[in-house]
Amino acid sequence: MTKRQFQLLGIDHVVLRVHQLQPMLEFYQDVLGCKLIRSNEKIGLYQLSAGASMIDLIPVDMELGKKGGEPPGLEGHNVDHIALKIHPFSEEEIKNYLSSKDLKMSKIETRFGAEGSGPSVYVEDPEGNSIELKGVERS
Repeated sequence: MTKRQFQLLGIDHVVLRVHQLQPMLEFYQDVLGCKLIRSNEKIGLYQLSAGASMIDLIPVDMELGKKGGEPPGLEGHNVDHIALKIHPFSEEEIKNYLSSKDLKMSKIETRFGAEGSGPSVYVEDPEGNSIELKGVERS
């Protein structure tokens, strides 16, 4: 069996699917003190700093939000995925480790997170929740 070669550092970001963007932006910024650090209005992605982590808001009626299926409710989920910071991120070792656990994984790509851009891969937990293992490019 392949041994895990990375250390879990914490939550990088959480992605919430939202019905009404503006009240959510106001709540997270005005009430909780998050700051909007990046947005992509074309696909519907709004990224807020939350201490050392991030909270992403994706409207359910825009490109990214539609990928999650039905909007949050009795049948739809509000959380798109949970991103966990890991170090080191060795593409080969991670592929071998996840394969040894019989986990299907996404393509490894560079994605933006709380500590900047870095490699990441998605897997699913036993109940179908999407988990992103997120590395950080270090110079």
